[in-house]
Amino acid sequence: MSRREREQRKSALLRLIQQQRLDLSAECRDWQNVTARYDRSWLALMSLRRYIAIGSSLLAIWSVRHPRRMGRWFKRGLGIWSTWRLIRSGFPSR
Repeated sequence: MSRREREQRKSALLRLIQQQRLDLSAECRDWQNVTARYDRSWLALMSLRRYIAIGSSLLAIWSVRHPRRMGRWFKRGLGIWSTWRLIRSGFPSR
């Protein structure tokens, strides 16, 4: 392989690499646009983490002091969940 052929091959490879970098950059930008909503939601949830921890602690203390009420709420939640599953199974799947 002569020096000229090597230079042409090198130039072609460098152009290919540059095009791949441009394609990767465009795909990265598209991916970030698609996932931006999920990223914002995750950041909002992480910013509320302290309040969720405090709320769950208070709920745990409250449930120890009032076990019957928690049982009642548990039964209601189970009923709502069962109703949701029944409704969902009534519709044809896609």
